[in-house]
Amino acid sequence: MSGAVDQPPAESRATEPLSYWFPPAVNAHSHAFHRALRGRTHDSTGDFWSWRSQMYAAAAALTPELYEQLATAVYAEMVTAGYGAVGEFHYLHHHADGSRYPHHEMEFALARAAQNAGIRLTLLDTCYLDGGFELSDTAKGASRIPPNPVQRRFSDGDASAWLKRLDSLRNAIDGEFDPEYVQIGAAVHSVRAVSPAQLRIIAKELDPQLPLHVHLSEQPQENADCLAATGLTPTGLLAKAGLLAPRLSVVHATHLTEQDVALLGEAEVTAVICPTTEADLADGIGPALELAQAGARLAIGSDQHAVVDPWQEIRALEYGERLRSGVRGRFSPSQLLEIAHQGGLRSLGRSEDDPITDTQQLSADSVRTAGSHSAQLVMSATAQDVLSVRIAGRERAVQGIHTELGDPAKLLREALKALDRAQNRTQEGIR
Repeated sequence: MSGAVDQPPAESRATEPLSYWFPPAVNAHSHAFHRALRGRTHDSTGDFWSWRSQMYAAAAALTPELYEQLATAVYAEMVTAGYGAVGEFHYLHHHADGSRYPHHEMEFALARAAQNAGIRLTLLDTCYLDGGFELSDTAKGASRIPPNPVQRRFSDGDASAWLKRLDSLRNAIDGEFDPEYVQIGAAVHSVRAVSPAQLRIIAKELDPQLPLHVHLSEQPQENADCLAATGLTPTGLLAKAGLLAPRLSVVHATHLTEQDVALLGEAEVTAVICPTTEADLADGIGPALELAQAGARLAIGSDQHAVVDPWQEIRALEYGERLRSGVRGRFSPSQLLEIAHQGGLRSLGRSEDDPITDTQQLSADSVRTAGSHSAQLVMSATAQDVLSVRIAGRERAVQGIHTELGDPAKLLREALKALDRAQNRTQEGIR
């Protein structure tokens, strides 16, 4: 997504819409099931932690069949909006009671959903073991909070068991799906969910070829708890465990110290910024420019999918920088486009040098974009201006409609109705 190409010849402009071709954006951080919360969590005050309780209710109701239906709709929405690849930060591994599926059913559901939508998927299988730090007045890091009833389906028990299941998943996926479309990566949910001892096991035993992601310093409470339990910031804890490296992507990276920024930059990590989610959840505005200046790469993610629109996402990244600095143009349009495409590919462990077979066509004469210079469309366009999306040379979307799956709105309505019914049954069972 490094710049516009292929302006139509002058003789055709009188009859054809003015448009430009760009590489599609890369969505480096997705929780597909969070799409169920859009437009449903805004009727009261609260913060990330109150929002999380509503997210857990959706997580508790999902089955492989429901998840495939919902994720197919979400990925179709992404494709029509101009995304060509996605990193799915996935921790819904097991049955709701924590018992194991025999054949990676939840992971295969996501892989099939991506295949159906024609989007390139990096499935970031996530290690999620604990409910948080158990803080004490007398000892640092004495124990960890065990998973709550919803979190039981996230946990493999310990890092060694997660690594074993990850290896099994890689073998199973390799035998069933085209690696051009479906690849496996890894993630640590957060320092809240994985203890220092387990982090060290992962640093030592995880295949170094895999991309690794982690939620980092999204909330001040996470930082305060980590400092109280370990004497280190979350970034410092990852550094001590040996996990800071170029293959690491840190998601959010909102509440950082100057030392944190220096450590992340020196390690050449990728910081995945999710501006519309961070705004929606009142997380704050992170030091994106300082991270880039320190040596980190940047990428974007739509995270909880309050907005699925890469043009709005990268514009929000620049607007956040302007709001906290009082200066315009912290990132140039060309830098924003590079963040949306090359930065995302790097984050997901995908080659940045492949021949361009993925493209999106963007209208330059809509009510939003009319008069915009081609190099500045990033500051005026939205997903509504995406005329066509091609992935691996195959047209997947035309003017907001998926070429094979149809209207994503219809898919989403049907999937959310099914999930609502399942949530009602789950809540009745709890009562």
